[in-house]
Amino acid sequence: MSSHPASSQFRFEKRRVAATVTLSSGQSLRGYLFTAAESTRYGGPERVGDVLNADSGFFPLEIEEDGGSRTVLCNRAHVVLVGLLDNEAERDPGYSVATRRFVSVLLTTGQRVVGSVRVYQPAGHDRLSDWTRQPETFRYLETGDLTLLLNAAHIVDISEVPEL
Repeated sequence: MSSHPASSQFRFEKRRVAATVTLSSGQSLRGYLFTAAESTRYGGPERVGDVLNADSGFFPLEIEEDGGSRTVLCNRAHVVLVGLLDNEAERDPGYSVATRRFVSVLLTTGQRVVGSVRVYQPAGHDRLSDWTRQPETFRYLETGDLTLLLNAAHIVDISEVPEL
């Protein structure tokens, strides 16, 4: 009898993506989110943004601790932002032609983040106010060295600022 479980046709290969998750409590957790090696919606790997926007409820975050790791289930509603080193926003179709807006965002934690957002709308409908009406809960904001996914429910205010 084999000690290895049989592979399932329903098993999906997952990738670990390093992330920092900031919660509404102000606590920041560093760890790994899990994304599918291939997206079911488009060609290429699934993005963290896809995972966060896919469902409501909880998602797993693996945290490294002394002597090992543990998995925490984070409630999406209480996630204020997720920081990524990978600029996965660049993989959005139309990224290179989307209107870029430089913004300052105040979050419910009192933290202010400054960076740029992409508005994926036709000319005349590519204002910052159009970005605020997007259906996705988690939206990309790019800074000089990080890509952030902001939870729109935790944005207190947003305004345009001069180009960085």
